[in-house]
Amino acid sequence: MRIISICPSNTEMVEFLGLTEHLIGVDDYSDWPPEVDHLPNLGPDLSIDMDKVEALKPDLVLASLSVPGMEKNVEKLKERNIPYIVTNPQSLSEIGESVKEMGRICGVPERGVQAAEVYKEQLEQFRSAASRIEERPSLYWEWWPKPVFAPGQVNWLTEISELAGAYNLFADRKTANVQSDWEEVKGKNPDYILLSWVGVPIEKIQPSSVLKRPGWSELPAVKEGRVHVMEEHFFCRPSLRLVAGLHKLANLIHPHAFQSIQLDPFFEKSRSS
Repeated sequence: MRIISICPSNTEMVEFLGLTEHLIGVDDYSDWPPEVDHLPNLGPDLSIDMDKVEALKPDLVLASLSVPGMEKNVEKLKERNIPYIVTNPQSLSEIGESVKEMGRICGVPERGVQAAEVYKEQLEQFRSAASRIEERPSLYWEWWPKPVFAPGQVNWLTEISELAGAYNLFADRKTANVQSDWEEVKGKNPDYILLSWVGVPIEKIQPSSVLKRPGWSELPAVKEGRVHVMEEHFFCRPSLRLVAGLHKLANLIHPHAFQSIQLDPFFEKSRSS
């Protein structure tokens, strides 16, 4: 098949299905696996160049609604009669189902099932270890600094937090994304401040930036060095690569509780940038 992916998470899923060699074009933000670097870039995920997409004559375009605003890409694909599928997993279980569905549509159903099973087994190892943890710190996940956006209850990071022996500061909000402000976050006094700005390279995020926020320098998390920059590609994309992020987070917060868990080779490769 001639496959195009216009979302980083789908590009990663293609790799887990062993189909990267079938990719003929990707969006500008797809950066893993490294083999996609030489492929034609089709524009940022919210402004895909459909003329380029059509010129490549794909058998299938993998679209996604995981990023708000992607709907317009789907409409344009529909208008041009370009074959496509749309993914939109919000939970860890839905991500497992998504890779199975993608495998089926791409003609490798057995690979999709196998990938989902390995993924599920790895998550169960973390779930078992986390069940024995009594003291669970609160995690403030910052997806955007101003205005403040953070994941809510209906989001894979709430589950990732729980599997790492902690809890999402905004897990009580029954939505995928929460718009807040610096004052509210300060009032909640999170145990950890985790900066993972969507679409922003890790080297461009400075932990010191939180010191400029009114009153934040007095927060225990800031005083005691529990402010961390977390890679967007390990935490903000709904793909199986979240397992590598979970492994990093769990060992950051509770290193002794999770030290016996080793990443399956299937996921170990996804740590590379």
